Amino acid sequence: MSKAKKKPNSSGTIALNKRARHEYFVDQKFEAGLELSGWEVKSLREGKAQLVDSYVIIHRDEAYLINARITPLLSASTHVVCEPLRQRKLLLHRRELDRIIQTIEQKGKTCAAMALYWKGNKIKCEIALVTGKKDHDKRDTAKERDWARDKERLMKSKI
Repeated sequence: MSKAKKKPNSSGTIALNKRARHEYFVDQKFEAGLELSGWEVKSLREGKAQLVDSYVIIHRDEAYLINARITPLLSASTHVVCEPLRQRKLLLHRRELDRIIQTIEQKGKTCAAMALYWKGNKIKCEIALVTGKKDHDKRDTAKERDWARDKERLMKSKI
């Protein structure tokens, strides 16, 4: 009897950057491909990725993902020297890259990685142009979220 392999995450999402949604206002989103090596793809299949402190830099008119941690699998990376925090090149169209460069040059804007996910057999990175939130903005967001949750409870109890 052979057991069927169970996928760890059937929705296609590999990793989310929840902290970025808390820290920033999202202005515009882009979908970028990633330049990965073989052991990284195998690790991402197992869901071994973190985007907590990751961000995007522009260097020589190319975008790079910085501080995205992909933890190597012991079985898949025995013959390769693995760098979990290496810079990974993002694959974008020239028009999208120009728009990102132009927007980042404005005051208070930056580019953050929001999610890693599967699209067919390719791994994509959702990046976003973001603006930093102030402390009072974070409190307002938390207050709105709590009110939405309380509203749902009230609606359920009345039904």
